[in-house]
Amino acid sequence: MSSVPLPGLDPEQLRGCLDRERPGLVSGPLSARLIQGGRSNLTYAVTDGTGRWVVRRPPLGHVLATAHDMKREHRVISALHPTAVPVPEPILLCEDESVIGSPFYVMQFMDGTPYRTAEELAPIGAERTRNVMLGLVDTLVELHAVDPEAVGLGDFGRPEGFLDRQLRRWGKQLDASRNRELAGIDELHASLGRSLPSSPAPTVVHGDYRLDNVLVGPDDRIKAVLDWEMSTLGDPLTDLGLLVMYSAELNIPGSPISTTASAPGHPEVDELIERYATGSGRDTSAISWYTAFAWFKLAVILEGIHYRYTLGQTVGAGFDRIGDLVPLFIEHGLTTLQEG
Repeated sequence: MSSVPLPGLDPEQLRGCLDRERPGLVSGPLSARLIQGGRSNLTYAVTDGTGRWVVRRPPLGHVLATAHDMKREHRVISALHPTAVPVPEPILLCEDESVIGSPFYVMQFMDGTPYRTAEELAPIGAERTRNVMLGLVDTLVELHAVDPEAVGLGDFGRPEGFLDRQLRRWGKQLDASRNRELAGIDELHASLGRSLPSSPAPTVVHGDYRLDNVLVGPDDRIKAVLDWEMSTLGDPLTDLGLLVMYSAELNIPGSPISTTASAPGHPEVDELIERYATGSGRDTSAISWYTAFAWFKLAVILEGIHYRYTLGQTVGAGFDRIGDLVPLFIEHGLTTLQEG
């Protein structure tokens, strides 16, 4: 790890803050490395040679403060830490921007493996892959079993009209990046609007629940659920629909969107849905709507990336292929909605 100041994090400034707020926690100079960067929140691993922690802060030069709300992320993991939901222990929230240039929070470092693709799962074998995926569903059941009021999250979101609001929000996102004809996307959006299901009782929703947002321990159990930046109170089946989408066979060569479905031992989508239904007691008969909505959201996200690529605002390789994928995701959404 580097002790040289990284973009967005000065280890000396951080240590001064920790010494003031949590005296005795740190026992030596801090060194840090960037774990994850980009448009999402920046994540750093920090150590004094003995203890290890993680620092989360907004991206450099970010504009939408609400999209990178450190206080919100810290609040939800603080509320969930005493429950059965595995989250890192929160250490500190600092809203003083003079320390590292933005609000940030510190949490315990958790050992574990983030599996992102079927190729990364393959070496652990079919039986272990199956256990990991079923454990992912069981952990989602645990999250959705938490009583928001009981853990102090009763005002964490506005669950009334949640699906309608989500659909309108992603429709606006689509309009903001329209610069070409996309066959079927308006039909998909309208069809979703016409067939809104009745939401079950609201729960804490993760908002981006998939395998590469958790850490898996050597015993194949979920050790920590990470990346709570999209969490809120809302319809729990939106989390399940997203997980189902990421567990479906894509069969798109060279796709930058990874699903885990082709890994040996990966449970079929129907089994994942059934396990959630059995564990949660919720009616999952409308899951095709939620999965189609997940396809729609991903199509909008990819179209936004393609739009920025056409304006010369993306950096790196592979962006030239994103635009070709969008019609395929629209097609998946329409097929899912029509065929269930």
